[in-house]
Amino acid sequence: MAAPIKFGTDGWRGIIAEDYTFENLRRCAFGMAKYLVDSGRTARGLVIGYDTRFESDLFAMAAAEVVAAQGIKVWLVDKATPTPVITYAILDKKTEGAINITASHNPAIWEGFKVRADYAGAIAPEGLKQIEACIPEPEAVTSLPLKEAVARGLVEFFDPAPAFLKKIGTLVNIEPLRQAGVTLAVDSMWGAGAGWFKNILAGGKTRVVEIHDVRNPAFPEMDHPEPIPPNVDGLMQLVLREHADLGIATDGDADRVGGSTEKGVFIHQLQMYALLALYLLEVRGYRGPIVKTLNTTSMLDLLGKKFGVPVYETGVGFKYVAPKMLETDALIGGEESGGYAFRGHIPERDGILAGLYLLDFVVQTGKTPSQLLQHLFDLVGPHYYERIDTDFPEDQRQAIQERLEKAHPKEVAGFGVTGINTMDGFKYLLSDGGWLIIRFSGTEPIMRFYVETTQEDKRREILDAGMHMAGLK
Repeated sequence: MAAPIKFGTDGWRGIIAEDYTFENLRRCAFGMAKYLVDSGRTARGLVIGYDTRFESDLFAMAAAEVVAAQGIKVWLVDKATPTPVITYAILDKKTEGAINITASHNPAIWEGFKVRADYAGAIAPEGLKQIEACIPEPEAVTSLPLKEAVARGLVEFFDPAPAFLKKIGTLVNIEPLRQAGVTLAVDSMWGAGAGWFKNILAGGKTRVVEIHDVRNPAFPEMDHPEPIPPNVDGLMQLVLREHADLGIATDGDADRVGGSTEKGVFIHQLQMYALLALYLLEVRGYRGPIVKTLNTTSMLDLLGKKFGVPVYETGVGFKYVAPKMLETDALIGGEESGGYAFRGHIPERDGILAGLYLLDFVVQTGKTPSQLLQHLFDLVGPHYYERIDTDFPEDQRQAIQERLEKAHPKEVAGFGVTGINTMDGFKYLLSDGGWLIIRFSGTEPIMRFYVETTQEDKRREILDAGMHMAGLK
């Protein structure tokens, strides 16, 4: 009997050749196809895409062969493509959803199987459970050779870029950005986002300088293609070397974004989310709800009060954010990991559009990124963030969980605990307006400890207290 496959925050991820094999990939593809068949939703077909990881293209073709064998039309991308572009193709082709072969920001040895719904967003947790329940034993999987599937019209290769670029052009005025005469530094982290900013902004006075802009599945010079320190050190050096006005980094599949000020200082994920929300509210004059995961910034709550818009908090992951965005017609939705989605587009992370919005913020206001951050702090006060990711003994998972469930601290690092939120992990609300979160990752075998505080010198002390509560220090 084959090992069961469990879907996490975004689908299934595994280590290539260990558990992420062609056999298991085909089982997942069959599970997605059967889920559509059982629910009577096969007529409109399915998009299948992939990133630049090792054998992602071959995994995608294998998935297409399985889905086609169930009589479901497959729109198969013709090259490695950013996740938001693949996701938007669901709307453009009006399909039942998508399969995306990507492990996003994980280290090079990982590969992933993401699924998306017909509304171009993450499938809700109950839907993921249904797909998981449809995953069969290997011998039950059938497939149709790709050549035959193409000949029968069940698989069609296509380029999703033109439709996506047309849509982007309705959301941000590209020509002023092309003619702004600024220098944009880009690190695409060897991933699917390579060349996208350069191509979008070509033909004017703006200069785009890019590093790590070719495919390399080993992701050299970084531990993994996630736009956080120290992986973004190369971007910040590029900014200083090229005297760039702004730095942008996208992760392995370009659905997440990180940034650098003109001074080569990292714009972390919580600052990025607050800046993007401020841009939409103040520069664009839009109004609408903000959706945030519980591990992202309290600055959004303060911006919500200032601009008179509601703020909704969800569990971690776009499987929670996307449904809430649709329910509330949210202006923006996002999470701590650097993924942000926008109304009028797709209820899904888009690092390309987020980067263009941040550039537009700089160009329209004439302010440097450093000045924009100071403007944000002038509005909501300074907030300081840090995160620790750490391994833990897997056989101690239950014991750690029970230890945290029994802990009811009255104070953490000298701050009073004003509330505890157990929606997704353990969030301790602190008397300074900050918070500490302890949770198991939904995509990797690690624990995460997060802090946001108004006291810059207290970050490490708060994190240490959290690790002590978990019994890891």
